[in-house]
Amino acid sequence: MRTFTSAEEITAAIGEPLGSSEWLTIDQARIDAFANATGDQQWIHVDAERCANGPFGRTIAHGYLTLSLVVALGHEVFAFDTGRPMINYGINKVRFPSPVGVNSRIRAVVSIVGVALVPAGTQVTMSFVIEIEGEAKPACVAETVILML
Repeated sequence: MRTFTSAEEITAAIGEPLGSSEWLTIDQARIDAFANATGDQQWIHVDAERCANGPFGRTIAHGYLTLSLVVALGHEVFAFDTGRPMINYGINKVRFPSPVGVNSRIRAVVSIVGVALVPAGTQVTMSFVIEIEGEAKPACVAETVILML
């Protein structure tokens, strides 16, 4: 894991890969818990019997479940220990090129793509590519924004 202790260190790392997280298995229990938490009970996520004859042959994770994991996976790759409070400020871009089938393993490949001074503090733009083990296309490509107050 890479730890940054200042905005200057973060800025110096723009464009360089920070690394990747460990592989995480997306099991049906996680998919079901996300479905219950969000109220998204679409059959393609929760009905294994129906999905056996569906377009993917098995249930798939919600795209937003995959996106929500960038925080946990990112914590395996980097830390900002600047002494400043930080909040998730937003997402500039998100795409879901490939579905995550149940029992697939995913990981995040992370880099810093930008740093900007704003009236509230420092905005750090991060790139997350969520890879699926054994698949050519990623599950998710997201550009997130963290605000250091």
